Amino acid sequence: MDTNHISKKDLLELTGISYGQLYRWKRKNLIPEEWFIRRATFTGQETFFPREQILARIDKILNMKDDLSLDELADMFSPSMSGTSLTADELLARNIVSTTSLEVFNVFLGSLRTFTFQQALYAYVLEKLLAAGDLSVEEGGGLLQVLASHYPKFEGKPCELIFMRKMGISTFVLVPGSTELYFDSGVKVVKRLDLANCIEELKGKYL
Repeated sequence: MDTNHISKKDLLELTGISYGQLYRWKRKNLIPEEWFIRRATFTGQETFFPREQILARIDKILNMKDDLSLDELADMFSPSMSGTSLTADELLARNIVSTTSLEVFNVFLGSLRTFTFQQALYAYVLEKLLAAGDLSVEEGGGLLQVLASHYPKFEGKPCELIFMRKMGISTFVLVPGSTELYFDSGVKVVKRLDLANCIEELKGKYL
């Protein structure tokens, strides 16, 4: 097993959680079923997890479980959209978007008085890429159009956004899960974003 994975035994020792806690959180959908990977070892079958993802998730659960119920945590970690909406002023006040991102959103998707969670997600992804310097304002229009046109087709399923450039021309692609993709040598992948993580971050800002 490569270093990108951690065994269940090592995970329990490292985090200090019990076997019962781990499987209770699994039953409550706090830890995705697909993260439990059964592999044959020289001692028999053993369960492994994607190291970075499981350690980050357990850290969040341990830090938030005193303030939120397990059901509330499960909702926050779910890639499904929240039904909550916020006004533009509330998005600014909660640092979900900046004035610049809001102006770009207004130009390409129209000026809104109230944002649904899905619309807030588009603005939040735009904000992340602009703030990181990965995206220009002009490219923001292409990003928003791809999200608005195609993201609803995933209907709450895991989805990854890939932003790439070739010869100065930018392109955005939405793919299910963490699909492995291969490009020709002229393509530069600028950013890959797991939109389920963005939804989780955004739900945290709604609390």
